[in-house]
Amino acid sequence: MAKNGNGEAKSGKPELVFAALGGLGEVGMNAYLYGIGPADNREWLIVDLGITFPEGEDDPGVDVILPDVRFLEAQKKQIAGLIITHAHEDHLGAVLELWPRLQCPVYVTPFTAGMLKSKTADYGRGRDMPMTIIPLDSRFHVGSFDVELVSVAHSVPETSGLILRTSLGTVYHTADWKIDATPYIGEPAKPSRLSAIGDEGVLALVCDSTNAMRDGESPSETEVAESIAEIVAKAPNRVVVTTFSSNVARIKACYEAARRSGRRLVVAGRALHRVIEVAIETGYLPKDFTWSDQQQFKYFKREEVVLLCTGSQGEPRAAMARIAENEHPEVSLDKGDLVLFSSRAIPGNEKGIGHIQNALVRAGCEVMTDGDALIHVTGHPRRGELRQMYGWIRPRIVVPMHGEARHLMANAALARSLGVGEVVPTFNGEMVRLAPGPARKIDDVPVGRLFRDGNLLVPEGEGPVRERRKLAAVGVAVASLVLSRKGELIADPIVELDGVPIEDAAGESMLDIAYDAVEGTLKSIPPARRRDPDLVEEAVRKALRNAIHAAWGKKPICKVMVSMVDAR
Repeated sequence: MAKNGNGEAKSGKPELVFAALGGLGEVGMNAYLYGIGPADNREWLIVDLGITFPEGEDDPGVDVILPDVRFLEAQKKQIAGLIITHAHEDHLGAVLELWPRLQCPVYVTPFTAGMLKSKTADYGRGRDMPMTIIPLDSRFHVGSFDVELVSVAHSVPETSGLILRTSLGTVYHTADWKIDATPYIGEPAKPSRLSAIGDEGVLALVCDSTNAMRDGESPSETEVAESIAEIVAKAPNRVVVTTFSSNVARIKACYEAARRSGRRLVVAGRALHRVIEVAIETGYLPKDFTWSDQQQFKYFKREEVVLLCTGSQGEPRAAMARIAENEHPEVSLDKGDLVLFSSRAIPGNEKGIGHIQNALVRAGCEVMTDGDALIHVTGHPRRGELRQMYGWIRPRIVVPMHGEARHLMANAALARSLGVGEVVPTFNGEMVRLAPGPARKIDDVPVGRLFRDGNLLVPEGEGPVRERRKLAAVGVAVASLVLSRKGELIADPIVELDGVPIEDAAGESMLDIAYDAVEGTLKSIPPARRRDPDLVEEAVRKALRNAIHAAWGKKPICKVMVSMVDAR
């Protein structure tokens, strides 16, 4: 009988299982799997397929990071479908690139569909991907899963929790959520609806953990809109607001603040333009919503402008970074302008954000963050909100999701303190059996990361990115040799160093040290053996690396090119 990763015999009985290819143990790259059926023939439902972003020097040259879906590729005939809970990049950013590998039905709400279509128009990917557009709060079947959407408040329109009814029990997958009675855009979650889910009986709650370490409850998006309006009304000069481009409520708040103070909203950043257009099309912004493009910025007086721009997370190519470095082609700021960072730093982005804020302060701008005024609220539940959710849903099992290890464990501890009988903290690649029997980890699935490197997707453990990391640390030495078929040196060797110090500690040229190593090694090889280019290449490579290491204390990447030609 076959066994799983824990050495247990695999049963032929149907099971309901949960696993993640991303999102458990990290913030971002959310990709969750629900499987039903016997171990050798499960039907899979995918919930979200998102990206995360590289963290500077750790991932040189990488544009974005996607989950490795080889586990799903191996059994794509068993995939019932993919449901996207909302239109944040960490939940849908990988769909267009990875769908060709999965080719399963895709289910989205109207706003999310608009965002995917807009991305397709911009980047050309996913033109052949079919989408089923489903109404808010609707109920439908995806294979063996009876799915119902539950509208919840978050920082993007149409975020939906999922009720997954199966023959082995009901799971409530919260998606990202918070409790906000006045969300400014869209409808709030209804306590009566959530309580009714609990009354029906919930086997497992798979719950957002992002703010599980923070006490209390978060303020409302409407309160943020009022605060921003007051700040804009009092500001003597320009007001700049940078926020997540997908936060339609914040976009509307900036528009209303500008309108009420007699200013003009100017928008810088392609992502913001895309979101505004989709939000107007789907009714989340009014049809008469007006704004000016960044090209009109220079025609307005300082006191007439509210500038809304991308780059709140320190992205080096976004509008805010270029403005701060005075490198933006159309927008520049002056001493006394006010810049609002209307967002919170995603873990890992703090350094980039700090660099931009310091550049703005050096230029004489005033910088305001959510620590200075109510200009941002989270889209995720704090501990007080989690307590309410547990009280409404009353699950038998809790699986914390969406967060780093510390967030997941804090959510798990809270659930236990509230009397939840089975709490299973889980990380990427661990499969949890939810039913039948006690919830427990029963197997492992292969996980990993794919790097978008230009136009290519490459596995994280292979090839160019790994080599770039080493290049960044130790540089490269390249030697070129031309030998006759008899092993005679026809031309002087050529050596190039890049990323290597110019001199050693005694002041001797590192290039001279390299040349001496190459020439000395060639002389030490008998002419007859120099007829073997592979032998020469390896001998010179080792000598070059060892010589630089002896002088510098580091071993650079060494490349040696040997050309064999017919002597005249």
